[in-house]
Amino acid sequence: MEQKKKEAATVYKQQQIAPGIYDMWINTTLAVQVKPGQFISVYTQDKSALLPRPISVCETDAANGRLRIVYRVAGKGTAEFSGYKTGHRVDILGALGNGFPLEKAEGKRLFLMGGGIGIPPMLAAAKAVKGAVSVDVIAGYRDRELFLAEDLAKYASVHIATEDGSVGTKGTVMDVIEEEALEADVIFACGPMPMLRAIKKYAAGKGIEAYISLEERMACGVGACLGCVVRTGKVDSHSHVNNARICTDGPVYAAEDVEI
Repeated sequence: MEQKKKEAATVYKQQQIAPGIYDMWINTTLAVQVKPGQFISVYTQDKSALLPRPISVCETDAANGRLRIVYRVAGKGTAEFSGYKTGHRVDILGALGNGFPLEKAEGKRLFLMGGGIGIPPMLAAAKAVKGAVSVDVIAGYRDRELFLAEDLAKYASVHIATEDGSVGTKGTVMDVIEEEALEADVIFACGPMPMLRAIKKYAAGKGIEAYISLEERMACGVGACLGCVVRTGKVDSHSHVNNARICTDGPVYAAEDVEI
């Protein structure tokens, strides 16, 4: 397995784009190698906090050596990150995980389905996918703070669900599919577990290929600690039981291969 290295990168720019949601561009050598669906681990400067925070990559600018993360402040670590300014040092590890199988979308109708902070990796996928017959982004938000919706609309047809009904369909991403009678051959998805369970059930019923990115609190990020496992139908070579390490074997899995 390729050895991942910790890198002292720098913040190019950062802004708040919705309540509690921050958008950070980072100057890093990793920009040329990150694939849609992969993530980086971001370390805090607080020496008492040993573990980094895993954050999905939202977008890359390989030509200028930058990658973009969009994250929600959820604790002390991400609260620290939100205060970083241009030029601030940020220690990162990556690129981690396997990413979405973009080749599966060639010649097919593709759904990119994101819920909440699972929306950012859909932008990277929308930009990178080639040869799809159609690309529909189905994004689920809490309210009318539609972060990244305009960015996504540059590359795909965007359909919105909001929990409070303030924009688009009131309800979930699955309600959007039903209300707008949308159809697809392949699904890439990232979001909270109830959403992914619903997508897995829907895809199985329709005979659709679905690839889901599992959100999980990861500790080491490199597969050593077994802190982020999911039940699978295959025996893991590391632990010798029917599970997989999300940080290394995933975070993207064929929906039919995991028990969620």
